[in-house]
Amino acid sequence: MCRNIKTLFNFEPTATDDEIYAASLQYVRKVSGFNKPSKVNEEIFQKAVEEVAIITRNLLNSLQTSAEPRDREVVAEQARARNEKRFGSGSIS
Repeated sequence: MCRNIKTLFNFEPTATDDEIYAASLQYVRKVSGFNKPSKVNEEIFQKAVEEVAIITRNLLNSLQTSAEPRDREVVAEQARARNEKRFGSGSIS
């Protein structure tokens, strides 16, 4: 699956429309193979992104869990720590 699509379920606060749109855009890009569609495909590409976003919102609103919601800041810090361990600080001395 596309690495740029982030998990959106069971976070506090809940996923924003912008986050859902971004994930939908990445999904349609991956499936279609287009980063930016041609003029002839632009309208159908955009319609697909909007439809995937609607379906994604419906999915997120319908899912249930007994787990405590995850904190976005904690998850982001864990990801930074994994990246630091994997790739180093990124600074060149």
